[in-house]
Amino acid sequence: MSYVKYGIRPEFVERVKLKLKNPAVKDRIKLLVNGITKYDLADRAKVKKLVRNGASILQEKLTDTQEEQLVQFVLSLKIDPNNTFHLIKLWGMFR
Repeated sequence: MSYVKYGIRPEFVERVKLKLKNPAVKDRIKLLVNGITKYDLADRAKVKKLVRNGASILQEKLTDTQEEQLVQFVLSLKIDPNNTFHLIKLWGMFR
């Protein structure tokens, strides 16, 4: 689990996955990330805003350290949301 290298706890990931099973929450997150580009996901300020907004939707209180770990994780993945291989890789990481 590569996210563990960034200090992201598996319990946190499991809690978020459980919350995303709620259709209303899932739809709000989908709206948040709709139209995101690989350039957005390479911009620290935009990623930080996405992390904060996502945490708010999920009703997760993040410490500054947790927020920074998540931002660093997303930036390091160099995700291109239009690249199917990248999406499959993410799916496999969080199934």
